[in-house]
Amino acid sequence: MNTQFDVPSSIIVGGGSRKGLPEQVRRLEASRVLLVSDAFLVESGVVEEMASGMREEGIDVSVFSDVQPDPTDRNVLDGVEVLRSSSAQAIVAVGGGSPIDTAKVIAVAATNEGPLSAFQGYHRIAKRGLPLIVVPTTAGTGSEATKVAVITDTQRDVKMMMLDRHLLPTVAIVDYELSMTMPASLTANVGVDTLTHAIEAFVSKKSNAMTDPIALSCIDLVARYLERAWKDPDDRKAREGMALAACQGGMAFSNSSVCLVHGMSRPIGAVFHVPHGLSNAILLPEVTRFSVAGAEERYARVSRTMGFASDEETDSAACAALVEGLVALNARLQVPRLSQCRGVDKDRFEANVEKMAQDALDSGSPQNNPLVPTAAEIVDLYRGVY
Repeated sequence: MNTQFDVPSSIIVGGGSRKGLPEQVRRLEASRVLLVSDAFLVESGVVEEMASGMREEGIDVSVFSDVQPDPTDRNVLDGVEVLRSSSAQAIVAVGGGSPIDTAKVIAVAATNEGPLSAFQGYHRIAKRGLPLIVVPTTAGTGSEATKVAVITDTQRDVKMMMLDRHLLPTVAIVDYELSMTMPASLTANVGVDTLTHAIEAFVSKKSNAMTDPIALSCIDLVARYLERAWKDPDDRKAREGMALAACQGGMAFSNSSVCLVHGMSRPIGAVFHVPHGLSNAILLPEVTRFSVAGAEERYARVSRTMGFASDEETDSAACAALVEGLVALNARLQVPRLSQCRGVDKDRFEANVEKMAQDALDSGSPQNNPLVPTAAEIVDLYRGVY
């Protein structure tokens, strides 16, 4: 089977690497850029640091920061308006997955006609977008290295998953220092999200020889550094390890596939607006429990890579240890149950759970899972994490 492996043209990794942003803009022969971020990063001073560094080098910078968690089509269209009014030649995204995904779709919406809904699905974007430089501030989504964006369609109340090589950033600048101010809860949620990306990439029916080593490296880094980063935000080695893990996880799943966890996660975000990383973290142990029988050898290797099982144990025992280990990891990181998340009350959950299950199946991701569930089985899994 032929496989295609797409990553950004340049990935720059290391503490302080963000200071090379103006040089990267110049390499793209751009003198006017749109910087896409969010209100928190404006208030924290990160956006000003990035913008002033470029302005000092003679680059004209316009800022669009009206991006919400789990961004919407409205965020994208508002950004396109600012882009056009500023005559920007390139885009710089600074932030977590929400600003990055928004910037990706702004970049292609500027060069492709049609409604944003036309981009939903696989390989639906005809032309490349404007050059895009991405500077992640969280060690989790891996969006800086993926050809994927997820945008909520506000009319249909559906999260649109878009996958196309034209969504790939041109340059990714992975500076772990930007992640050192993340609070413990965000460190936990996006860290387990990173782990989810790698596990799903490794067990997916579309896993391949290019993505497997990267996925396993990501799993190993998470096992070594996530809890350290959660316990001590100033642990530079742990922050660096998780930033690298996030980037590797993005490369792996973008060129393999996500599976059932992500398929179930998107409807939770669409209906209840639970952050994507948190919903993935909530789902991972229970979905793994369901899925291990479909790829026992692969899940056993994940378990051994994480240190939950030894080489001497059977694959079956290693899989059982993996499920127990993931449950315990969530408990130590204080990842809540779905029912403990704001706005997820029982009556509303039950009123939406069957539609959520069908939306999960319709997304296509569960079809890549080692075991493909029925809608009824997805309903049971949702209730299991509630």
